[in-house]
Amino acid sequence: MKFGRVATREAAGRIAAHGVRTDGVTLRKGQRIEAADALRLDQAGHHALVAATLEPGDVGEDEAAADLAERIAGANLRCAPPFTGRCNIHSGVAGVLLVERGAVDAINGVDEAITLATLPPFKPVVPGEMVATVKIIPYAVPRESLARASSVAPDPALSIAPYRRRRVGVISTMLPGLKEATVAKTLRVLAQRLEPTGAAIAADFRTAHDAASVAEALQEARAACDLVVIFGASAIADRRDVIPMGIEAAGGQVDHLGMPVDPGNLLLLGRLGDVPVIGAPGCARSPKENGFDWVLHRLLAGLAVTRSDVTALGVGGLLMEIVSRPQPRSGGDPADEDA
Repeated sequence: MKFGRVATREAAGRIAAHGVRTDGVTLRKGQRIEAADALRLDQAGHHALVAATLEPGDVGEDEAAADLAERIAGANLRCAPPFTGRCNIHSGVAGVLLVERGAVDAINGVDEAITLATLPPFKPVVPGEMVATVKIIPYAVPRESLARASSVAPDPALSIAPYRRRRVGVISTMLPGLKEATVAKTLRVLAQRLEPTGAAIAADFRTAHDAASVAEALQEARAACDLVVIFGASAIADRRDVIPMGIEAAGGQVDHLGMPVDPGNLLLLGRLGDVPVIGAPGCARSPKENGFDWVLHRLLAGLAVTRSDVTALGVGGLLMEIVSRPQPRSGGDPADEDA
């Protein structure tokens, strides 16, 4: 592609690099210049323009953006019509965004003219939400660069894992100091979290805060639910605490306790057969985003969450400071049993 000043009388067929408005003639940036407009501008005394000229082997910005977007968009994604060298990619369903980071980095490393931006991996999205955009910086790119960008991207680089688990069981352990109003609010907050995913609370159990009672409730919940969330009257402090011991007593397995996300440190990840079990941290009683959300949405989408997945969440895992806490992280003892 050639770029620079040209005589207006020779500008027909080229692309206007800047907007021009004079004597009733309006050229928009990126617009192909018509012969009649070039003549009128020249007659009006506007004798030179900055323009781009496509050469053999060049691909126009809109075509290039659309081609690459279609190449990388996988299941449950749709590409909008391109405009000004941009093609936006939107989710077609509610679910979790899957991103091949290596592919995105590789595409962006091919040629400075070709860019791809996405939402963060595993971001919960709703139908119609824009999840990525391909932007071609100049007015055209060499076809060879476009081919290389397509070749380094796996098929697909982006996709949406739709929500699959719909029936959520909730177990609340009870101690004398825990108010019924707190449990009721917790259920309301969880129901609000689930609503965008199409899931709902299918079973609600209240049990004593001991391992045997938790195990009994888990066995009942397993038959009616796709996923179980346990809200303890007291936060989980150790693998030998009530909730992990209750999961094991029911015949389940504790995969990981703790996560490098704050708030959300005291989350437990386990399973009973093929039913995932989350031991919720205290912050999950709040509607504000916390580590519980990151795990919950992946599991609702049917994605595996392993110990290595959890331990990889530390970078970006400091979500916020809560100054109202009895022991805020900005000073004093950093421990917080409600994390």
